[in-house]
Amino acid sequence: MDRRRHLVVMGVAGAGKSTVARGISAATGLRFAEADDFHSARNVARMRAGVPLDDEDRWPWLRALVAWMSACHGDGVSTVLACSALKRSYRDVLREGPSDVEFVHLAGRPALIRQRLDRRTDHYMPATLFDSQAAILEPLGPDEPGLVLDVALTPDELVTAAIAGLGLDRPF
Repeated sequence: MDRRRHLVVMGVAGAGKSTVARGISAATGLRFAEADDFHSARNVARMRAGVPLDDEDRWPWLRALVAWMSACHGDGVSTVLACSALKRSYRDVLREGPSDVEFVHLAGRPALIRQRLDRRTDHYMPATLFDSQAAILEPLGPDEPGLVLDVALTPDELVTAAIAGLGLDRPF
């Protein structure tokens, strides 16, 4: 790779961030990380108990994600991160690391996402926290690098659209 790239697949819980980010990683070789793995034990316990995180809970977590992307960047490695990145201020923090962070916002009908959450059994965050995430979600601004994809697409279609839309199907 001539140019390092850093992607954040973002959206509310149940949008398919992890599935799409893993698919992008598999297709492109970008190093994958699950942002949930960077949460403190306290944050995980709060979410497991159905307590929404606030900004103070999230700042150290976001800084840990920046540190990971920056370390990878320093090693010459491109990354793809599955991370909610719900607010512009959170994305601003993520851009404090490598300068070329781009976003793939998985957005769609709340009813579809809620249906997916209701079927999910392998995650500590309960579906009841969906409303709190949807309430604070700030879509990508026109000046934020990235693209918005509809979660109604299949995971394979989302991966293909992200790769094409960000030019990952060409040498970078």
